[in-house]
Order: sequence, then structure tokens, then C-alpha cells
Amino acid sequence: MNLKELIFGGGVKNAGGAGNAYRDSIQAWLPVKNIIGGVIVTKDNRFVKVCEVLPVNFYLKSPADQENIILSFAAYLKIAPNTLQIMVRTQKADMADYVARMKAYAEAEENEKCREMIEDNIAEVDWLGASSAITRRFFLVFQYEPQMKAKRNTVRAIAQRLSEEADTARRYLDVCGLEVLEPRYADNTVLELLYELINKKTSRRVKLPEGVFDMTTAVHGIYEE
Repeated sequence: MNLKELIFGGGVKNAGGAGNAYRDSIQAWLPVKNIIGGVIVTKDNRFVKVCEVLPVNFYLKSPADQENIILSFAAYLKIAPNTLQIMVRTQKADMADYVARMKAYAEAEENEKCREMIEDNIAEVDWLGASSAITRRFFLVFQYEPQMKAKRNTVRAIAQRLSEEADTARRYLDVCGLEVLEPRYADNTVLELLYELINKKTSRRVKLPEGVFDMTTAVHGIYEE
């Protein structure tokens, strides 16, 4: 199962030119209808929540802390959504910003020996980035289930109910020393994540502009409740 299947599920059908999408276009293929309240609305009317989790080094904890982490995580799994999936996104580390900053330091450095040390550091970082340096991001993915019982049968109410599930995960995992991120602009964050998953190489050199979510909704329309 690939990353897109983890988020969208395996039962999503291609649009096949339905609606205003051009045949064989990205709009026709992509199974996402909209992003509302940080929730992905799919074309087959499922509602998917993605939460990023900052990891903790379990092996650096004391035996007592390790046991508490295991017990707390087990307690969360007992009440977690049935569709819960843990997704790990691995990619080569992006060293471009660090290298650019070090090159600026090297140009401003007057001491020749210090400049040589900085250049040696740049060479080592370039080698690591090309060979073994990787970054990992961890996500919890779950979808709206009938037993969650939103207050109203509307998109906003369902998104709110999924946010409550995310808050529950945040409370339990906080005891484990894990932080579940709560982005200020959730829709933009999810859109950026989908962009990076679908365009793995392009997203490393071409970043989405600010306000891109507002631009896409203005062009393609907003999902009405």
C-alpha cells in the first residue's frame, strides 16, 4: 500500500471526466474534493483527518518512563478510531538552506583556517545529503466513522468532530512525551502535505506560494454543505 492509498483508501474511483474536470487531468484523477477545517473531503464522500506527531527517542528514556509510555500508548489505542493508521514519510534531508547559510559565513570569514573549516563542513554536509541523511515525519490518519456521531450532518460538524478526536489523541500522546501538532492554518498545512506526497521531487525545489489555498478554492469552487 502506497502513501496515497494510506490517506485516500483503496476504494477511490477515478472521476473519469465527471463534473468540470478535463479527461486524464489531475482534477479527474485526484480523489480529493476539498479540504475543510483541516479535513480532507474525498470524492467518494469520506472525511479524513491527518495529524502530524513529533517523535521522541524511546531508547533514551529510563525503564520507568518507557513502561509509562507503553501503557499510555496502549490506553490510547483502546479508544482510538477503528480506521487509525500510522504513516511515516521518509525522504532525503534538504540541506540547501544550511549550505547556503554556511557559504555566506565562508565569504564573510577573514581567517583562512576558519574559512577552510567551514568549506570542509559544507563538503561533508553535501556528502551526507547525497548518501545517507534522511528526515522522517510521522502522521496519524483516521476518517469519520458513524459511531463518532457528529452534532449535525454537515461538513463543518463532521470536521469539528474529527478535531475532537485529534484533541483526544493529543491528550493521550502528551503523556507519552509526543506532541501532536496543531497548525494555525490547518487547511494550508494539509494542502501542502498533499502537494508534497503527490509531487515528491518537484516539491523539494518549488514551494507553494502563500495564500495558495484561497487561490485554488477561488478557481475550482468551494464544496458546499
